[in-house]
Amino acid sequence: MTDSPLEEMEHREHAEHAAEAAESGDPLIGRVTFTIAVLAVAAAIAASLETTESDSAIVAKNDAVLAQDQATDQWGFANSKSLRKKVFEIAADAGGDRAAGYVKSAAHEGADEAAARSGAKAYEAKRDAALERAEVYERRHGRLTVSSTLLHMAIAIATLSILLRRRWPWFTALLLSAAGVVVGAWAFL
Repeated sequence: MTDSPLEEMEHREHAEHAAEAAESGDPLIGRVTFTIAVLAVAAAIAASLETTESDSAIVAKNDAVLAQDQATDQWGFANSKSLRKKVFEIAADAGGDRAAGYVKSAAHEGADEAAARSGAKAYEAKRDAALERAEVYERRHGRLTVSSTLLHMAIAIATLSILLRRRWPWFTALLLSAAGVVVGAWAFL
């Protein structure tokens, strides 16, 4: 999976260089060509995981926003119940024939208020859990971005080994690719 037409062209160009070099019969060229193929697969995997983690972070943040909206609704409902309870308490304190009914109504509104407060706190806990998930996904995304970048750099530098017919770019590419794989693995630790 490529992220842009430019990356697709870049991969195609690397493949063309590798194919031309493979015809030369030089064992270094064969090793470098194989390395480039493996790195291209690793880079594609890292880029795909990077996109997945980014998407997961967005979904988790959306879940957090929804839970916050639901918590806000429950807090508003709890406040309205609290206000109604207070009105019934004032009416009951005034006495009269209906005072006992007002006391009952105040108790009912108080129970509804407590349930709404409990619901609001549950939605807030759900929001907090979604925000924590989003943070994990964002951290992974950042590390996978570094991993993907290192692997793409390794591909380009390995191609230089073919063009220059020198070993040092290949060794450099191997070091960069090892760093890219380590950073990619670190994303999930």
